Amino acid sequence: MTLRELIHSVEPEQYSTSPLYQLLCQTKPEYGSNKRIQVRKVNGELVITNTHVGSIGDIITYPIDIEAGLHLSEAQLLDAILQELSSNGFSDADESDFWNEMTNQQNAKIIR
Repeated sequence: MTLRELIHSVEPEQYSTSPLYQLLCQTKPEYGSNKRIQVRKVNGELVITNTHVGSIGDIITYPIDIEAGLHLSEAQLLDAILQELSSNGFSDADESDFWNEMTNQQNAKIIR
């Protein structure tokens, strides 16, 4: 399952107050790459990796790999990924600046 498929598999009403969820719903997929979002437990904590590599249009096309034996509902998985994407502590202004840069096609091509 890709991040985009996960986003469309949950109840949208549950995320109606999440600007990040709304942004991801409206983002058109781009070419993607061979990157994969990795979900695993390390020392009892959920660790999400590869959510900040590429443009946001690329990131939503990444398949999600979940560690064997790790059982999460789709909502729990999306919540964890959204939390990681929001960088756990950016201020609203910092987060807005970050995503403005990530959705800027000119800058995204330079980053890749």
